[in-house]
Amino acid sequence: MSRSSNSVATPDSLLRQEVLAINAYHVPPSTGMVKLDAMENPYALPQALREEIASLVADAAINRYPDAGAHDLKQQIREVTGLPQGTDVLLGNGSDELIQILAMAVARPGAVLLSVEPSFVMYKMIATFTGMHYVGVPLTEDFSLDLAATLAAIREHRPALVFLAYPNNPTGNLFDAAAVAQIIEAAPGLVVVDEAYYAFASASFIPQLGRYSNLLVMRTFSKLGMAGLRLGFLAGGTAWLEQLEKLRLPYNVGVLPQLVAQKLLQHHDVLLQQAAQIKEGRVWLYDRLAGAVDVRAYPSEANFILFRVTHAGRVFEGLKQRGILIKNLHGAHPALEHCLRVTVGTPEQNEQFITALQESIHQSV
Repeated sequence: MSRSSNSVATPDSLLRQEVLAINAYHVPPSTGMVKLDAMENPYALPQALREEIASLVADAAINRYPDAGAHDLKQQIREVTGLPQGTDVLLGNGSDELIQILAMAVARPGAVLLSVEPSFVMYKMIATFTGMHYVGVPLTEDFSLDLAATLAAIREHRPALVFLAYPNNPTGNLFDAAAVAQIIEAAPGLVVVDEAYYAFASASFIPQLGRYSNLLVMRTFSKLGMAGLRLGFLAGGTAWLEQLEKLRLPYNVGVLPQLVAQKLLQHHDVLLQQAAQIKEGRVWLYDRLAGAVDVRAYPSEANFILFRVTHAGRVFEGLKQRGILIKNLHGAHPALEHCLRVTVGTPEQNEQFITALQESIHQSV
């Protein structure tokens, strides 16, 4: 018997309304463009290291499942990160999976996920995926933490989970460490300091892991030169990570990401040297943006710079016409009106961007 028409399942009839209401994470096409939109490391690995990786991959047992616990990789991460005693590591397919694991773990009925705004869009999206109530506390006009408002929101909503990006994305600034510490102390639940851009910043909360029982620190290696491997980790007390490990899907970090990441972390100095080059490029780029007509650039401790122009949409399209792809944040949040974000590239790419930006601004007037 065929089912009657009113019993046929459709997305509208079956999916949760909050899922139907959101938009998927959008990644624009970038073929043929100077790609400065996704906070990637623009530098290739040294040839000798690429050859080592090629040999490693050629001999990899891709017919077998990976080490389920990724023990060797975890040990390598502990060594290069300098984790305090009593802390453990949980690996994820990028930091996005780790955010989702954390949200799933605490998503009791009525549970709240709190963050600041504007910040990384996946905090709010994953709260929606997991059925949590999301609370976003606005930053100040210069994108600093509004400590009084954040503490008031914590008292009112009693969040199970707080995310603070450190440095923040998309604004690039590093929040006041003392203010972050007050938030950790005031929070009744977990506080996750998201250090995706740690390699470009002047401070970290890794050394504080032993001081606060409710603090976890999350990092990804994507910005350091491993975006294609999709590898992130969460560090914190063993008691927390033993429980979160139960929600990690089996074999979530494959054979090739484990092998290649281990090799790259053995050459961590090479990646940090590239990060140093990016920081030099950031200084050059910020100076050019700060001195440009009709541009307000915001200080950054990440590998990107947020800036504001009068006609962001026109300037963005003008850059695309000239083969430069950056991120258009106009419309993403009221505080980001007429804001664009550019990733720091190679010196040549940075110069191409500045030239194209000046031409695009002149064209947009």
